[in-house]
Amino acid sequence: MPVHDVHVAVIYYSSTGTIAELARLIADAAEHAGADVRLRRTAELAPQTAIDANPAWAANAAATADIMEATHEDVLWADAVIFGSPTRFGNVASQLKQYLDTLGGLWQQGRLADKVYSGFTASATKHGGQESTLLALYHTIHHFGGILVTPGYTDPAKFSDGNPYGTSHVGGPDTPLDDDARTAARIQAERVVKFTKAIKHGLAPAS
Repeated sequence: MPVHDVHVAVIYYSSTGTIAELARLIADAAEHAGADVRLRRTAELAPQTAIDANPAWAANAAATADIMEATHEDVLWADAVIFGSPTRFGNVASQLKQYLDTLGGLWQQGRLADKVYSGFTASATKHGGQESTLLALYHTIHHFGGILVTPGYTDPAKFSDGNPYGTSHVGGPDTPLDDDARTAARIQAERVVKFTKAIKHGLAPAS
């Protein structure tokens, strides 16, 4: 196993579980690639009545209750942050956006700059806004002064899933992650860890 010498935070929001599963895959792949990983979920903003009315939503909430909620300290700890969100009208889910908006104080202090960032998403339909969701997320990263590391078409497998912006999946709770999504998650995690290592060690003062 490689030496775990960089910190990666995987911070996500998931309602019915697809993003939660992708988050776990990315976290596992990042750890296997040599990162110390924190898997965190953002706080739920929807009323309990809405959650209870959707069996898949309620099941995911119960299944992920043991995952700690993301705090500011998780981003400060991290050398790289991989954010996950389902599409919401082609944009980032409010639960993740709320967390991002609370980082304003850290942004103002310059404490979010010079970290590696990346993102992943899912939608219920083929043209459900996956690319626009990731691009909207990346607007925030530019404001942070972050270093954006996307998968691009750097591996032949990326021509199967077709999304150079980040890992994505089409389907809901009744559509399991396919091999394309699983492979894309691994490729993205490995690429993030690779460049985080290079940046961290390249910027370290000479001993």
